[in-house]
Amino acid sequence: MKILVLNSGSSSLKFQLFLQADLSVLASGLIEQIGETESAAQLSFVDSFEKEQELQISKAISDHRTAIKVMAAMLHESGMLTDTGGLVGIGHRVVHGGEFFHQPILIDETVISTIEDLIPLAPLHNPANVMGIKVARENLPQTPQVAVFDTAFHQSIPAHAYLYALPYYLYEKQKVRRYGFHGTSHAYVARQAAHHLGKSIEELNIITLHLGNGASAAAIQGGKCIDTSMGLTPLEGLVMGTRSGDLDPAILFYLNRESGLDIDELDTLLNKKSGLKGICGKNDMRAISESAAQGDKQAKLALAIFCYRLKKYIGAYMAALGGVDCIVFTGGIGENSATVRWMSCLNMERLGISLDDEKNSIRQKELMEIQTAKSLVTLLVIPTDEEYEIASQTLQVINNS
Repeated sequence: MKILVLNSGSSSLKFQLFLQADLSVLASGLIEQIGETESAAQLSFVDSFEKEQELQISKAISDHRTAIKVMAAMLHESGMLTDTGGLVGIGHRVVHGGEFFHQPILIDETVISTIEDLIPLAPLHNPANVMGIKVARENLPQTPQVAVFDTAFHQSIPAHAYLYALPYYLYEKQKVRRYGFHGTSHAYVARQAAHHLGKSIEELNIITLHLGNGASAAAIQGGKCIDTSMGLTPLEGLVMGTRSGDLDPAILFYLNRESGLDIDELDTLLNKKSGLKGICGKNDMRAISESAAQGDKQAKLALAIFCYRLKKYIGAYMAALGGVDCIVFTGGIGENSATVRWMSCLNMERLGISLDDEKNSIRQKELMEIQTAKSLVTLLVIPTDEEYEIASQTLQVINNS
C-alpha cells in the first residue's frame, strides 16, 4: 500500500508517492504553469532495476482537475501506481489552519468549509490548497484524505507570545494574532535533531531555522513550539527573498502620505519587492553570495542584513528558552550556505556557540554537526523533508481513525 502527498499551489502541483511500510519515496513529481498555454510536468522515480528514471510532459494543462489526471497517468505509466486501490491515503499540505486545527485531521465537508472560512488569513495559499483537496476527493472519493497544516505545530505558543499589543477585540473578533508557518518543517527537523542526539525531544531546548526564499525561526521547548518569527502572515520576522520581515509599521503610513502608495501597492512592495531583492536586486542567495564575494557592495549589504537579523533571533530565542541545547539550520539556504551559517554564528562564543569552519564548509545532503569541540551548543545542518512529515502524519491519522 502507498501514501500520496499533494501540495497544491495556485499554478502548480507538487506530489510524492511513499511506500506505506517504511515511508520510502517511490516517486516525486511537479506540474507547473497550470492554466497557461504550455505547462510542464515531470516525474522522477526508481524503476524495478533500481535505476533513476524521469518522465516529462509539455502541454497545456488547463486546471488542477486536469493536473491530477496528468499526475495519475504519469504514475501509472511509471508503474509506481497502477491501481488507485493501492492508495491507503492522501495527505494534503494546507498553509493556514487558524486556531481551529492543532493537529492533522481526516478531511470531511466540515473541514473543507473551515479551511475556506480561513481564506482571509491566507488568500494566496488556502484557495489553492482547498482546490487540490476538492479535486482529489472527486477523483478518489473512497480514499481517506488528511489535511496537514503549516500552522498546527505553532498552536502550542502561549498567549503572551502570540498576541500583539493591539486592542484585544481585534483578537476576539478577527483573530489577529501570531500563527507562524513552516510548522511541518520545524517539527520534522526538531525530531531529527533529538534522534541524532540520542535524547527525548522533551528534554531539549531547540532553535530551528528554516531558511529559504521564505524564512522563519522557531523556539522549541520540550517538543513544543513556544515562539516563532512569522506572525499573522508570513511577512513578519526574518529578512526573506522578497519579503521585508520585521519593520516599523509606521513606515506604511509614511509611504502612503509621502509617496501616495495605496494598500495594494504597499502589500506588493513588502511581499514581492523587498527583502534581499529590494536591497540588491536579487533574491537567490547563491547569486548574492557570489556577487558579494566579487565585491558587490549591495550584495554584501544584503547578506549582512540577512545574517544580522538571523543572529538577533537566535539570541532572542536563547533568552526565551533560558538556554539552548541545539540550533538547527534547514531549508535551501540553511542547508547549503556555509557563508550564512558562519556569519550568523560569528562572535557568539560567549553564548556557547562556536562554529567549526572546516566542518561548516562540507557540502553533503545528510545531517551533519558543524560546531567545535568546545561549543556548548550543538550546531546541526539537517535537510528538511516536509513531504515525509506529511506522509507520516497522514498515516498516523488514518491508523487512528
